[in-house]
Amino acid sequence: MDKFTTLTGVAAPLPIVNVDTDMIIPKQFLKTIKRTGLGTGLLAEMRYREDGSENPDFVLNKPAYRNAKILVAGDNFGCGSSREHAPWALLDFGIRCVISTSFADIFYNNCFKNGILPIVVSPENIEKLFDDAERGANATLTIDLERQEIYGPDGGTLPFEVESFRKHCLLNGLDDIGLTMEKAPAIEAYEKKLAERPWA
Repeated sequence: MDKFTTLTGVAAPLPIVNVDTDMIIPKQFLKTIKRTGLGTGLLAEMRYREDGSENPDFVLNKPAYRNAKILVAGDNFGCGSSREHAPWALLDFGIRCVISTSFADIFYNNCFKNGILPIVVSPENIEKLFDDAERGANATLTIDLERQEIYGPDGGTLPFEVESFRKHCLLNGLDDIGLTMEKAPAIEAYEKKLAERPWA
């Protein structure tokens, strides 16, 4: 998993409440267990028309937001089923940070496990961030995880909270496997000790 330290990029506004995981990655894209290639299916029902062509009115299809790295979203983002393909799709598209006033618990946890930083802010602050994100190509935000601050295009700063263990994992690029590998020397020592006791 890639480390998350600081992130600077265009923020795309998605002021829709209750965006569920089926909207994030519709069911027809769930036939794979690979984490790559899902970016094309991200928010597909809004991004594409029935004939498969792009919907030019959808935010991620607009030239200014095609390479967005940050998503500023409405309340209760990631609700619905627990599909891990949802953060995979965001990450494959290039989104490394989602900012909202609240997230569904399972989606929130899955984000951290896949190298995405979900940030919870107040309703007042999300409105400021939506205003920033509406600036198109000038909608650049910087996320500093170490300092736990968001820097706006006009130099404003918004603090955010993140649990220390999750912060440690993102800063060091540690998913569940990486965390286990950190303990490899202790595990090997324990296994060696067990091998010396064949009755165990």
